Amino acid sequence: MAQIDCFGQPTTIGTMAGVEAWNATQMAFLAHGAATPDHLAATLAADPNFALAHAVKGMFLLLLGRRELVPTAVEACATARSADAARPVSARERTFIDALEVWLGGHPSKAVALLDTVLVAAPDDTLAMKLSHAIRFVLGDAQGMRRSIEQVMPAYGQDHPGRGYLMGCHAFALEETGEFGRAAATGSAALEISPDDAWGLHAVAHVYDMTGSPDKGLRWLTGREAAWAHCNNFRYHVWWHKALMHLDLGQTDVVLNLYDTLIRADHTDDYRDISNGTSLLMRLELEGIDVGNRWDELADISAKRTDDGSFIFADLHYLLALVGGRREDATAKLVARIAADGARSETEMDMRMANPGIAAAQGLEAFGEGDYTNAFRSLAKARRHMQLAGGSHAQRDVFERLTIDAGIRAGQLKNALGILDERTSRRAGRDDHFAATRREMIEAVPAPLRVPAE
Repeated sequence: MAQIDCFGQPTTIGTMAGVEAWNATQMAFLAHGAATPDHLAATLAADPNFALAHAVKGMFLLLLGRRELVPTAVEACATARSADAARPVSARERTFIDALEVWLGGHPSKAVALLDTVLVAAPDDTLAMKLSHAIRFVLGDAQGMRRSIEQVMPAYGQDHPGRGYLMGCHAFALEETGEFGRAAATGSAALEISPDDAWGLHAVAHVYDMTGSPDKGLRWLTGREAAWAHCNNFRYHVWWHKALMHLDLGQTDVVLNLYDTLIRADHTDDYRDISNGTSLLMRLELEGIDVGNRWDELADISAKRTDDGSFIFADLHYLLALVGGRREDATAKLVARIAADGARSETEMDMRMANPGIAAAQGLEAFGEGDYTNAFRSLAKARRHMQLAGGSHAQRDVFERLTIDAGIRAGQLKNALGILDERTSRRAGRDDHFAATRREMIEAVPAPLRVPAE
């Protein structure tokens, strides 16, 4: 018998305890809550034959970007199919299972397309909305995130329990597509409706990063810690944003303290946490800051992930750790594996390993070796398609910084300046500390030492 969930969606679930646990799962997922897996486990304990929960479990596992979790996701998909056969579910719920299956086949964009069909039929389905948003984020599809959110917004009345979280997703999509003013206003309004909406809060932090306004960003985050204290590892990411603001202000002691006490206090091996740590340390080193032995634990973890290949975004951050930690053998192994995956081109992820992955990986390796001419050539090639690596503008900016610095160190000043100008244009036309100092560095190079543009 179908039950109605907290978003008004008919759901084939067998017990009221299961309904309550499922509603808690969905609300925790929207808030990036640490309790999400506990609520999901309680849902399946209350109704082991709840097919939709098994399908969502599989998608949650794939979003973690860990090769060793794929077999468990495959098992979840098979269990969902068996549960559907034993107790047939709605077309809506079956589409979630289909989406998991095609994603397991290596085609996350097709999974998103299937979720979009759910949203056509039920635009107020907040679970489908958030999953679509999450997968598109992994794919770097900013325009798709925005389009998807804006298509369903009319279905969210003032009393819809997912309205605040929808607005938080909209704020992020607006920021990633350059609508900074609207993004800040929308994210702030989202937090008023849903005070635990860490995604909406962090969307506003992105605005202040992209507009070179670290003081405003710190004022925004300060006093709102409760909005992300409940989170899973996403809380480390919000602290990372705060560290970026302090770095832009030149407060490196504060940055290192945040790194040690909050961002990497727990030496996790989640790729998102590794990306926080590696990109922050690399930013510090590019500013001439001695980070001590902090690379070591990141490199130790990343050396064990060279065979993963789930997301190129993850692999490139593992590679940052290996380059920073001077692990030449592991670096070479990871670069070779990315190249092999890219050459295979069997799945969507393989294609992203090929482009921008191969050039980006070769550029990072060359940068670590001090071969700045080849580093710049490869990184400049990769940057044209770097959005396909996924993540956000703020996250990918570490590769932009490395490209610019490689160009300066290689004497390719005109080319580096061109990239710097493009970067500033995307960031509301404002130079941050990084851009301002690089312009000074370029200006200080005597004309006879400048290499002609390629």
